[in-house]
Amino acid sequence: MPSTPTADLHLRSYDRVRESDRHDFAQLVLPLSGTLLLEIEGRQGRLDPVHAAFVAPGAWHSQVSRAPNQSVILDLDLASVTPETAGRLIERPFPQLGAAARKLVEFMGIMASQQPAAQGPAPALLQGWVPLLLDTLALDTPRPLSRLSALMARIEADPGHPWTTDTMAASAGLSVSRLHALFRDECDTSPHAWLLAQRLARARTWLAQSDLPIAELALRAGFSEQSALTRAMRQASGETPAAYRRRARARSL
Repeated sequence: MPSTPTADLHLRSYDRVRESDRHDFAQLVLPLSGTLLLEIEGRQGRLDPVHAAFVAPGAWHSQVSRAPNQSVILDLDLASVTPETAGRLIERPFPQLGAAARKLVEFMGIMASQQPAAQGPAPALLQGWVPLLLDTLALDTPRPLSRLSALMARIEADPGHPWTTDTMAASAGLSVSRLHALFRDECDTSPHAWLLAQRLARARTWLAQSDLPIAELALRAGFSEQSALTRAMRQASGETPAAYRRRARARSL
C-alpha cells in the first residue's frame, strides 16, 4: 500500500476571542457548519462548509467567529506528503471545497463525532481518508492508490456491509478490472479474498470478546448465515466458530 501521511484529526469550535498561534506542523481547517474568519500571515479568508483553509508550518494565524460553528481540524506532517501535493496546498491557503471534498469532510465529521474526543476516528479509517482528501484538494484527479486506500479503510471499519466487487469498485471510483489489478499489485490477492479475510477477522474478534450468538455474529460480520461463516473458518483454519470461541475463552482464563 502507498505510504500514508502522518496526521491527527479532531473536531473544534471557535468563539469571539481571537488568539494568534503558530506551530511546526501544517493544518487543514475544514468547516462542517457555521462560519469563521481565519487570518494567515496577514491574508484573511471567510470559512464555511464550502471554503476551507490550509495553514503552512510556522505560519502565524488567528481565527474568530460570532456564530456557532464546528470544523474538522487535520494536523498534518507536511514532510510525509508528496512534494507535488504539498506545493499545491501551500499555493492555495483558502481552497474551495468541491462536492467530492465536502462529502469526505462530512463523512469524517460523522465518524469523529461518534468517538470519544480523546480517541478520535479509528487509525485505519484515518489512514485511508487522509490521502484521498489531500488528492481531492490538491490534484485534478485523485490517484488510484489513494482511492484504494480509502476503500480498504471503509471496509475495515464496516466489513458487514453488503460489499460486492461491483460496489467496492463503485465506491473507489474505479472499474472492476482496475480494482482487481490494484489489489493484485498492492496486496497480492483479489478483492473478494481480501474482503473475506476482513470479515473473518471481525468474526473472530467477536467470537473471542462478545457473547453474541454465532448466527447473529455471522450476519453482522457480513456472512449470509451461520453455515457460511462455519465453512469459511474451516477452510481458513480447520476450526469451527464454536471451537474457536471455546479456545479463545480458555486462553483468557
